[in-house]
Amino acid sequence: MGGTGKAIRVISSALAMAALSAGCSGLDYSSSPGSGDPLVSSEDLALQATGVSLTRIGDYQVLRATGTINAGVTQYRTLLGIQNLNTAGEQPAGRREINWDGASAALTNVDTFPKDFFNVKSPRGVLFSTNGTGFRVSDNGYTDLNAGYTGEFNTFSPARLFIAAGSNSMDVTFVVAGSNTPALVTGFGAVFADVGHSGHSTIIYYDANGVALYTATAPVRSDANGLSFVGVVFDQAKVAHVRIISGDAPLSATAIDISHTGGKVDLVALDDFIYGEPHARAQAAGAQ
Repeated sequence: MGGTGKAIRVISSALAMAALSAGCSGLDYSSSPGSGDPLVSSEDLALQATGVSLTRIGDYQVLRATGTINAGVTQYRTLLGIQNLNTAGEQPAGRREINWDGASAALTNVDTFPKDFFNVKSPRGVLFSTNGTGFRVSDNGYTDLNAGYTGEFNTFSPARLFIAAGSNSMDVTFVVAGSNTPALVTGFGAVFADVGHSGHSTIIYYDANGVALYTATAPVRSDANGLSFVGVVFDQAKVAHVRIISGDAPLSATAIDISHTGGKVDLVALDDFIYGEPHARAQAAGAQ
């Protein structure tokens, strides 16, 4: 968020936390335009006090972090295991990562980033799809789309971010790296930039039959840098694809974030993706 909007949000957050510590759980200190639901839920307010939460629910763990998210991201990486090289072929364990920062100039600040880039050019076992018009990597915080975005979308790993062009929704499907073999992973997590409304930015996890396993919510930003993280790790590889919902609307020349005067939607970008090594579905099922 830029300038005044950032200051207002940080001050409001501090006041809300003070009220929460005094026993005012669920405080609706700021409602979204045109609705009665609070911008920041009591759960997200509580998370701001610790920065990181790890919760086990049945056969999976949910990690959420806001503010200085480094510790939370490190903890999530540890849950998945050692990072594997960006090469083709299935590794026995560990994780893969995408941080967008190796994208060439020709694939930056355009809506034509290849949906199979991280399976063909740099094999990491993912395919992207969207109901929008494409995918866009940015090295300027999307200020070339809208000058009003100056300072709004900051990076976790400098200096590029990622969005679906023309949509706030994208799917990530897993395959054995460098192949077309359908795969399963144990978990997936992502860094979100500028989440301003609780419950509006999510990752939905699906099994091989398309059944939703869990919906994880990215926590609201808690400081001026504006980063959040959420990731889920299952005890066994069972996630075939995830759907990421980034805020309420796609970034565009006309979309204004709720932190600015006249803004009616929460606009969100993405940074690092972190996920378990993609295992061929038959092999993953046999291991279970």
